[in-house]
Amino acid sequence: MSGTRQPYPPCVKGGGGGNCTGGRCQWPELVGQNAETAKAVIEKENTYVTVVLLREGKDVGDGNYCINRVYVYIDEKGNVFETPVVG
Repeated sequence: MSGTRQPYPPCVKGGGGGNCTGGRCQWPELVGQNAETAKAVIEKENTYVTVVLLREGKDVGDGNYCINRVYVYIDEKGNVFETPVVG
């Protein structure tokens, strides 16, 4: 997947096991939902994370596991196509 790297807040490193300090770790019910709606739900349910929207085939994450970030992968219609998870 090549594309534009998206900026995000400084990474707070965590173990690969999914440290979900203060909130939820994953949101499978958001698959198929509008990206902006999903972003609002995630940031409300876990106030310690920042959501970064990544467009399929256009944007890439940095590959680092960060406990204060959730990548939300969206399709060409602006809908979530993969379960958002902390990391």
